[in-house]
Amino acid sequence: MPKCLDTSASLPTMASLRHLPRLLELLGEDLACVATRDPAARGKIETLLTYPGVHALLWHRLANVLWRRDWRFLARLVSWFARFLTNIDIHPGATIGRRFFIDHGAGVVIGETAVVRDDVTIYHGVTLGGVSWSPGKRHPTVESGVVIGAGAKILGPITIGQNARVGANSVVIESVTRDATVVGIPARTVMRDAGRYTFGGRVNLNHHLIPDPVGEAFSVLADRIEFLEARVSHLQQRLKERAKPRSGEGSSHRIEPPRII
Repeated sequence: MPKCLDTSASLPTMASLRHLPRLLELLGEDLACVATRDPAARGKIETLLTYPGVHALLWHRLANVLWRRDWRFLARLVSWFARFLTNIDIHPGATIGRRFFIDHGAGVVIGETAVVRDDVTIYHGVTLGGVSWSPGKRHPTVESGVVIGAGAKILGPITIGQNARVGANSVVIESVTRDATVVGIPARTVMRDAGRYTFGGRVNLNHHLIPDPVGEAFSVLADRIEFLEARVSHLQQRLKERAKPRSGEGSSHRIEPPRII
């Protein structure tokens, strides 16, 4: 009989109490970090009662303790309940670090073997997903200080390097080096920014100031086309001048300009 259904087994009560101090410490940090990353946060009580990202983390911390103690059914039940309440789906087996902040939260999905280090910030619609049916490591590892924009999809057992930024709606299928900013489908590195952290450890929220490599490429092409058009116009003008008959020459000596296609 599975352990989770064995009535002779004692419920994880007293044995789990030893995790309570560390659990409360983690939850306190999760709550405090909101004020440093969300200008709309107006107090700990309001944050605790109204932020679904904080609620999802609270339930996940509990579910993860149950999961690591091999109470898999109860862990999945707690995870399902958290998803029902918050619309945030974090598998109880996922490893979540300290001071993790989920802003808005709706539609966030974090898979079983995902690893999220400390001081990570993600926005609504983010997926840390897998791309394989094989057991084992199949979800991303997100290193400390990463910011992931709304709607981004990070797929497979790849690593997002420390302090990296992932642009909104990007699809990341390859590992990202530290301090890099990636955008696009599939995501490509567009810049490096090692100085994202300001005084006091506050994350620079200017994650919307991301280069547009496609727009920049079109701008370069437009400039080049304008240059070529001006050059062709200049050549046409010179050919017309050469085709005019010189003084004293009859019209029979007129040179027809070459046709330009």
